Amino acid sequence: MVLLALLLTAAARAQVQPGENLEVSGIPPIPKQLVERAQQYQNARSAGIADWDAHDKGMYISTRFANTAQVHHIAGPGMARQQITFFEEPVSGVSTDPRPGRDGFAFTRDVGGGEFYQIYYFDRATGSTRLLTDGKSRNTGAYWTRSGDKFTYASNKRNGKDTDVWIMDADKPEAAAIVTEREGAWYPAAWSPDGKQLVVTQFISAQKSLPFIVDLVTKQFTPLFRENDGDVAYGDFSWSSDGKRIYYTADAGREFATLFVYEIARREHRCMLPELRWEMEGVSFSRDGKWLAYTLNADGRGELHLLALPSMREVKIAGLPTGLIGGLRFSRDSRRLALSINAADSPTDVYVVDLPAGKLTRWTFSEVGGLNTATFSSPKLIHYPTFDKVDGKPREIPAFIAMPKHARGKVPVIIDIHGGPEGQSRPYFNPVMQYWVNELGCAVVQPNVRGSTGYGKTYLALDNGFNREHSVQDIGALLDWIAKQPELDASRVAVLGGSYGGYMVLAALTTYPERIKCGVDVVGISNFVTFLENTQSYRRDLRRVEYGDERDEKMREFLLRISPTTNAGKIRSPLFVAQGENDPRVPASEARQIVEAVRGNGIPVWTMFAKDEGHGFSKKNNRDYFTWATILFFEQFLLK
Repeated sequence: MVLLALLLTAAARAQVQPGENLEVSGIPPIPKQLVERAQQYQNARSAGIADWDAHDKGMYISTRFANTAQVHHIAGPGMARQQITFFEEPVSGVSTDPRPGRDGFAFTRDVGGGEFYQIYYFDRATGSTRLLTDGKSRNTGAYWTRSGDKFTYASNKRNGKDTDVWIMDADKPEAAAIVTEREGAWYPAAWSPDGKQLVVTQFISAQKSLPFIVDLVTKQFTPLFRENDGDVAYGDFSWSSDGKRIYYTADAGREFATLFVYEIARREHRCMLPELRWEMEGVSFSRDGKWLAYTLNADGRGELHLLALPSMREVKIAGLPTGLIGGLRFSRDSRRLALSINAADSPTDVYVVDLPAGKLTRWTFSEVGGLNTATFSSPKLIHYPTFDKVDGKPREIPAFIAMPKHARGKVPVIIDIHGGPEGQSRPYFNPVMQYWVNELGCAVVQPNVRGSTGYGKTYLALDNGFNREHSVQDIGALLDWIAKQPELDASRVAVLGGSYGGYMVLAALTTYPERIKCGVDVVGISNFVTFLENTQSYRRDLRRVEYGDERDEKMREFLLRISPTTNAGKIRSPLFVAQGENDPRVPASEARQIVEAVRGNGIPVWTMFAKDEGHGFSKKNNRDYFTWATILFFEQFLLK
């Protein structure tokens, strides 16, 4: 009995140390009992559609069995997942080789989260992998022609700063040819059916892009946009099977993106769905041109629509779960549509619609760590008033709130702020958030402050340039709203966010120091000037459009004035800063300088730097430790 008591005491005192690739400071050893309590939530998996296989006999999916997401093959509904790739780094961008007699796919992979992606070819016949790109530059996408004789991709190989469109024969990668060779960020969008023309877009900002049709024989660029449309954000493009028209999504003359068609011979643009009142997100056409599938972002919630062409008759899909929908992929024989669905109480899984009956079949069944998802809290959509007015009435900010189901008295609040800033919080399956709600007893509020996508281009632009602090004031308005809710404890509020959301955390801590108990900053911007000067050159000009150009004297003065490092002396709440050392977007120096700036404030400061990560934590072992540390941080500084 004495020995048993000693063993139980030792187990209770057991602690978990950080991995060898993590550099931590201020974080106490993680109690093993906390780890054991969190493990079920951390072992939920997901499966997302990557692409149909070359013979329409199954599909490739992205899922994780070990430390990172890898490519798996599944032959049919509910069948076993066969792992295809086995790399230390996560694999993405799978694109099946359509050539007859070939069985393989292209994919992308980086090193250590640095986002200098390389394109590889995996040959299933031999099980071998070939590097197709130079191993140094940043390369994204691999979009094959219908025949598969070549694919197009984007690369900054030419000078490291500008992103160009390239074309490659997968069997002759050394002969890859550049298409654009122009200043700026250029990306491929759609092949013509005969592979002789290509739609490319020049990305200017989240509010503006410029599409062109490129004749690959004459090298002529023909604008697909109209000069009198003003700033237009273009999205997906698809060439009709007969080559006579191009379908595309855009917000031309509208608040929200919808579907347009361009009649090439007549050079006429026509809106196909003018009645839409929400943002069209994804759109896909079947290879035979008889089906159109698209998704809408309806106030943060997903909607799927399936239309028969050319009648535009909508086909109802029975049994479609409520959730976020993406990854639309028609099979090559145009008989099936694959998609990924993520619901608030279920991780992402793959479903297939059999056409034209609209019958839905679930193909994957992801594990949820043995948890009873019926106990999970579903986020509820709310709107709260902020400081300015629209048409004489207070502007309302949309947000999602998840509440503990059996709360007693006022509950603490975690404000979870998305990044981007052109991002959006949506009601998706998040097991870590469910832990905060179910195990810590916290309410989680996810606001979509001005500048968020999904609410129209006017709303998207409200925080640009000199209006940057207005989005921070939206957080102040949320604190006011929390104080008026009888079930929420305004004296116990934490803020958490990543990337731009990390900046918002730091800005909220400097602006409302007496109203926030603690904050978690993940890969966040701490000084806009140093961020713009040190972010990777291929993205610097794009970020200047959003945040302002630091080379302008007045803008530089403004950016320095509002930067958290300038105001770090006002931070009085415990701070946890987490960062990947290889981050190409927000350099690790942003995290180190805010830590240095607040250390003299007499507050607890926890830090975690991952040597093998970039803009976030893609490896499960690092992500797990960050999750445990965050839970412990909330237990010590929010709940007590």
